[in-house]
Amino acid sequence: MTEKKKMNWVIKNLLCGLVFILVIVLAVEVFLRVTTQHSISVEVPDMIGMQLSDAEALAAKDKLDLFVTDSVFVSAFSKGSVYAQNPKPGNKVKRGRKIYLTVNAKKEKQAVVPSLVGLSLRQAKVELTTRNLKLGKLTYVDDMATNLVLAQTRKGEDIEPGTSVDVGTVIDLKLGLNRADGYTTMPDFARMQYQRALSYVQDNSFNIGRVVFDETVKTAEDTLSAMVYRQSPLAGTENIVLGSTVTLYLTVDESRLPALPEEPEEII
Repeated sequence: MTEKKKMNWVIKNLLCGLVFILVIVLAVEVFLRVTTQHSISVEVPDMIGMQLSDAEALAAKDKLDLFVTDSVFVSAFSKGSVYAQNPKPGNKVKRGRKIYLTVNAKKEKQAVVPSLVGLSLRQAKVELTTRNLKLGKLTYVDDMATNLVLAQTRKGEDIEPGTSVDVGTVIDLKLGLNRADGYTTMPDFARMQYQRALSYVQDNSFNIGRVVFDETVKTAEDTLSAMVYRQSPLAGTENIVLGSTVTLYLTVDESRLPALPEEPEEII
């Protein structure tokens, strides 16, 4: 074999070896991509409000792993349903990602109804909140002391202090109303988030009437983050009798929210 042919033979074998190694590397990479699905991402589904079994079936389609990390009891949610999730719906994640869930408990916890008669509305609300009970309808009757609790009821019936009830039970109050100071000016609820607005309505001695969500509110998380963009009666309306109902309109579209009031310029 001549020197030139020998050199060509060596180069040819080196090239074949390099091609073989490149083929092996590519084959291994393809195998890893297929087995680990490293490059595939999926959108996290909205599982809030679903029963856990349904959420597991939905997650299995995208090979997502669910882990229940906490439980709460919220009367507005069905028992055993998903109350919250992390990552949130719509996020892009890799297949095999762990999704952490908070589930609504199947068994209600019990609370003891406190004695509210003789307390102010504000004090009564604090007593109910600390026991995980809810303040319900406010009914006003003529009395010397405005906002003094005269009776406590559940579903139209008097409820005795010390009674054990489910956490989240709604307690209605009958309150005094002195006509001399039983009227007020309607506050402004604009730009308040849902839960804060509901609480503020009651703090101002009004009842919650209709709560209207616009078309932008689509999920449970949207509900909690939605803000008031309109109300009835309008803010600033005078001589509103305590116990009147307030209708709130909420959205997650910030362009619908009224502008923030301008701060007065400082006089130098």
